[in-house]
Amino acid sequence: MFSSELPHENGQSGNESITLTDAAGRSLNCYVEHSLEVEGSEYLLLLPVDSPVEIVVWDDEEDEDLADATLLEDDEEIDLVFSDAQAVLAEQNLTLKRTAFTLTVAGELPSVNEDDILTIEIEEDNVELEPEQFQLLASFYHEEQEYGIYTPLDPLLFFAQRNEAGEPELLSPEEFKKVQPLLEELLFDELDEE
Repeated sequence: MFSSELPHENGQSGNESITLTDAAGRSLNCYVEHSLEVEGSEYLLLLPVDSPVEIVVWDDEEDEDLADATLLEDDEEIDLVFSDAQAVLAEQNLTLKRTAFTLTVAGELPSVNEDDILTIEIEEDNVELEPEQFQLLASFYHEEQEYGIYTPLDPLLFFAQRNEAGEPELLSPEEFKKVQPLLEELLFDELDEE
């Protein structure tokens, strides 16, 4: 998965829809934004139908400007706070879903407010990636610990490949790294033609 500069159109695309499934059997409905044929294999650029969200846990720092935010990624920790997160989002007519590969919310997101934007610097394999910006949707406490629910400002995209049965399978990080330059080149060529 990776973020892109494509316009954020969750829930508004007229493209074909397919479902990704993870090892736990959870599903994620996605629009096919682009389909590319490379050496006899079909690769898909997918955008989730519902808006992806992240749950962030805040440290106990007294000074809010110095507080550290950590993305909650452990399934057991998410299970502990999921019902609380679901309840605070329901107050905004948003439905939190336990979907494959990312949590999502269904419903109309509030307008972006500059005061509600969180920038997170992400490091992967000791390489600092482009900082990502997230919009605060709600915050809550669970056992005296503060949490926030955020949605990325840039769309969250997934790369998949159709298997022999025609089902989409998410590319592993290793597979993605092998084909990324070729897919990006083909994708940008295709976008230039439009």
